[in-house]
Amino acid sequence: MSAPGLLVAAPRSSSGKTTVTLALMRALRRRGLRVRGAKCGPDYIDPAFHRAATGQPSFNLDSFAMAPGLLDALAGETAAQADIVVAEGSMGLFDGVRAAESRTGANADIAARYGWPVVLVVDVSGAAQSAAAVALGCKLYDPRIRIAGVILNKVASARHRRLVEAGMERVGLPVLGVLMRDAELVLPERHLGLVQAGETADLESRLDRLADLAEAGIDLDAVLACASGGAPASAGVLPRPPGQRVAIARDAAFSFLYPHLETGWRLGGAEIVPFSPLLDEAPPDSCDACWLPGGYPELHAGQLAAASHFLNGLRTFAATRPVHGECGGYMVLGQTLEDADGTTHAMAGLLPVATSYRKRKLHLGYRVARLCSDGPLGRRGARVVGHEFHYASELSPAAAEADALARVTDAEGTDQGLAGHRVGSVGGSFFHLIAADDG
Repeated sequence: MSAPGLLVAAPRSSSGKTTVTLALMRALRRRGLRVRGAKCGPDYIDPAFHRAATGQPSFNLDSFAMAPGLLDALAGETAAQADIVVAEGSMGLFDGVRAAESRTGANADIAARYGWPVVLVVDVSGAAQSAAAVALGCKLYDPRIRIAGVILNKVASARHRRLVEAGMERVGLPVLGVLMRDAELVLPERHLGLVQAGETADLESRLDRLADLAEAGIDLDAVLACASGGAPASAGVLPRPPGQRVAIARDAAFSFLYPHLETGWRLGGAEIVPFSPLLDEAPPDSCDACWLPGGYPELHAGQLAAASHFLNGLRTFAATRPVHGECGGYMVLGQTLEDADGTTHAMAGLLPVATSYRKRKLHLGYRVARLCSDGPLGRRGARVVGHEFHYASELSPAAAEADALARVTDAEGTDQGLAGHRVGSVGGSFFHLIAADDG
């Protein structure tokens, strides 16, 4: 039987979704339940927190980037291995791109597809009864979904709670729980979101503290009673591996790889071999492909530039086998990387790219790409969908089409020109791969 689920969402970003999601996950796990997480939309940091809270992998579910078969395969795998699925939204509940109905990338698409009721997290700081008007708007906006109740976050006092609850009662929305205003609940952040799970000090004690607060302030029985729906078993194809033995850079500088990619590669028969550039490790010579994920190389540029065994080993590997870099990995494959202080560091020099984190500009959004040549992402002309989120700037000129990785558009089809570079068997770009197809 497919496990029931629920979606933790909010009217807007920074409402406390991650805090509430992790609190529920760890508290329900304490009850002996097999809890599986999921993250709506393109986010590679939160799934690692889900895994820490539940002890189980967490996949992204993205109604824009993923074809229905892939979406159902991931949701079905998640629900088949759990007693309950707790999915976390991104941004606001209905925030997405202008696209075909049910394919907008919004959280609501996922809730509607799998029949998961929404637990709405409402940040009530600076409001009382008016918070209910916002929640009511969410309740009425999309008839495909059902809001099962609300959890109030950042409540200031007992009186404040009574006023907010009165407003929710008036609009017919049950209050499932309350978290008081507490600065200690805030997880540390940096420029791309939360500090990664593996770098968060005392993460286990933080998760246990959140579970304590959930047990004290949230009606967990009522939350469990809300869960319903389910994901169908699906024979959808997961992403195919770029090689038989894939070397993957994995440490504090390289960690942004979507979990469903690695799972798909393993199920496709590939062996994943991690190595750490920060420990000056080279891609193992026994591998037949190398993948440099995104991460935070701009925070470790000096250490990477001094990692001569890594850089020389990467150059030797690339002479005979494919290497792909995305975002941070792309920066390291380039000639130079300028850090926030303006110091320029030599990188691998495998691509004619110079990047700078000093000259910061936000680049954010889906990228729909057609590959310019054969490579680890697919055959020439294949369609791939990814997402770009970084502040680094590319100082070097764009590649000519013969030397680019792909021609890209945004989610609405607006031409974004050529992206990335390819030199021999080495390629990369700033977008993170989510899915590939032949559409």
